[in-house]
Amino acid sequence: MGETIVVGGLKIAKPLYDLVCDDVIPGIALVSDITADKFWKSLEEIVRDFAPKNKTLLQKRDVLQHKIDAWHLENNDIDFNKYKTFLHEIGYLLDEGDDFEISTKNNDKEISTIAGPQLVVPVNNARFALNAANARWGSLYDALYGSDVIPRVENKKASGFDQNRAQQVIQYTHSFLDTAIPLNNALHQDVISYSLDNSKTLIITLSNGNTTQLIKKPQFVAYQNTDDTLTLLFKNNSLHIELQIDSSHPIGQLHSAGIKDIVMESAITTIQDCEDSVTAVDAEDKVEVYKNWLGLMRGDLSEMFEKNSKKIVRKLNSDRVYLTPNIKELTLSGRSLMLIRHVGHLMTSDAILTRTNKESYEEIPEGILDAMMTSLIALYDIHSISPYKNSKTNSIYIVKPKMHGPEEVAFTVGLFSRVEEALNLPKNTLKIGIMDEERRTTINLKECIREAKNRIIFINTGFLDRTGDEIHTSMQAGAFLPKSDIKKQPWITAYEQWNVDIGLSCGFKGKAQIGKGMWAMPDEMAQMMREKIGHLKAGANCAWVPSPTAATLHAMHYHQLLVSDQQNKLASRPRASLDDILTIPLLLDKKLTTEEIQQELDNNAQGILGYVVRWIDQGVGCSKVPDISNIGLMEDRATLRISSQHLANWLMHGICTKQQIEESFQRMAVIVDKQNANDPFYTKMAPDYQSLAYQAALDLVFKGRQQPNGYTEPLLHQYRRMYKNSFLPPP
Repeated sequence: MGETIVVGGLKIAKPLYDLVCDDVIPGIALVSDITADKFWKSLEEIVRDFAPKNKTLLQKRDVLQHKIDAWHLENNDIDFNKYKTFLHEIGYLLDEGDDFEISTKNNDKEISTIAGPQLVVPVNNARFALNAANARWGSLYDALYGSDVIPRVENKKASGFDQNRAQQVIQYTHSFLDTAIPLNNALHQDVISYSLDNSKTLIITLSNGNTTQLIKKPQFVAYQNTDDTLTLLFKNNSLHIELQIDSSHPIGQLHSAGIKDIVMESAITTIQDCEDSVTAVDAEDKVEVYKNWLGLMRGDLSEMFEKNSKKIVRKLNSDRVYLTPNIKELTLSGRSLMLIRHVGHLMTSDAILTRTNKESYEEIPEGILDAMMTSLIALYDIHSISPYKNSKTNSIYIVKPKMHGPEEVAFTVGLFSRVEEALNLPKNTLKIGIMDEERRTTINLKECIREAKNRIIFINTGFLDRTGDEIHTSMQAGAFLPKSDIKKQPWITAYEQWNVDIGLSCGFKGKAQIGKGMWAMPDEMAQMMREKIGHLKAGANCAWVPSPTAATLHAMHYHQLLVSDQQNKLASRPRASLDDILTIPLLLDKKLTTEEIQQELDNNAQGILGYVVRWIDQGVGCSKVPDISNIGLMEDRATLRISSQHLANWLMHGICTKQQIEESFQRMAVIVDKQNANDPFYTKMAPDYQSLAYQAALDLVFKGRQQPNGYTEPLLHQYRRMYKNSFLPPP
């Protein structure tokens, strides 16, 4: 832990103490009576009251798991009705209460009414955090030119500017504009001029000399006019589109009407992540996380890096200012609305120890530390100390993952209330997003929402964590299907529909987000454009994307389909089947060939190694990791959880042996080493197979059954600390 400062019953790591006292409090003290002493005293009181409750909730998880394990051991053939009754009897499946609607107040429109893409980014990486925050606006020309949405004539990119490809991009955008801002009896490809007359009326001139208008006249909302560029701002389905017109620009010269770029309102919200995409295993790491969040809230975070032999400084984008046709100023945010994702209830942090008796101390729950620290820092936004406003309604948006059932949601709601009291914030300032990625939360989702009905802003689904918990919960039930087959089973479809059904029945429409999971292949944008509109059709008003480019491309989907209309259609359908959700996706009588088993072992082993080696050796919690077929996938701990639990399950039920798994890991280590051959910071695992990263990967499988709820954090943190300590000088 290093040097510590004792304040009351807390022993605080000096870097964290200094961050609060020297960097955070001085700015807040200008507008608040919160001092460092008051903050530490409040935190100590909250830890005293909530840490024991946190432990009790974790103990209940273990008790329920032991009971479920025992039931499966006694019931080899699952009688579904008996199984469901048993889950009721032990309090795992709860009775559903009366209907209700959420009553969250003061949500920003990005949460309540604007449907659009959502980014998730590790907040400990300043460059990534800034890129994501600035991804509110993105060039459609650049996104199309640099991705595979428009097929390339050759397999490799041209070395210089490809004018033919640029023309293809322009042609593609014409079709998009015909959908988003259609013209009366004309197509955008026929336009030779977009201009404003003296009364600031939009004049659209066609190649035949005629003029036309937008079919939906209110869509033209504002403009900017500089010496060289006329920017026209349009609005469709609550999202904005800029046409930037400059016929003298090299790109504008290629366009019949001089459009040099089309800029899309893209990532409407961004989750700045303290959790699954972050490696924060000690006080030093947590301070880095909080420093970057402070920079975002204070508005002064910057990062210098080199690109094409040029030094570039990245900082937060300013707002965008326009004039409306009646010459009134219109200001739009230049940044995504930022949410902060805390860690779950499981992990503790050595950044602060709490005294348990006169001589003993123990780590405090990391989630409690996140709640106090990130909310304290967010006061810069609440009190408008920053030059950039995040929440215009003075709300703090917190995504809380890995909660199991309504009791754990109620705990978080109570914790947030105490944080509000400590920081002199109005009740329900701290909003909560519930990640529906644990089985006990899914089947009790309505009651989870009820516990947070006055502050909830978000529910979402995700295959990876949800399936990892599915496997661990039912570990003793039998061998699970291969991962690709699990996705095809009725339970996953029912789970995805159930989440939307419950959200709509609880009044989320027009108030809160219903989200869908990540598109994991950042280089496969053509496939994303074909498939990800399915998230909108499913009723989701936000969905995760892996990059700013993907956000700009995915934004086109929200111009094609108005999600609120889709939600109206879905609201009257029968609710998804709870019985389907509770049907465990087991292998049962399905026989797998030797080749199928080996393919699954290799796929899991390669994915685990490719992710873990960067986590342990480089402290990278989220990155594009090539899979066994060399397709880059955005990986975080959720991927690791499902893969490690899947192998642990197959080992337990005799689908494979320990030797087979070890042999797969050794062969895959060679492949992962080759895939990282160009990384100067990479340390090979083969041929000795003795590295900490390699040992961590094996432990995640061979100790997978013993990990709480199948989570990977305890082992990852243990090995990452060992790795960091191996570079410390001897005492």
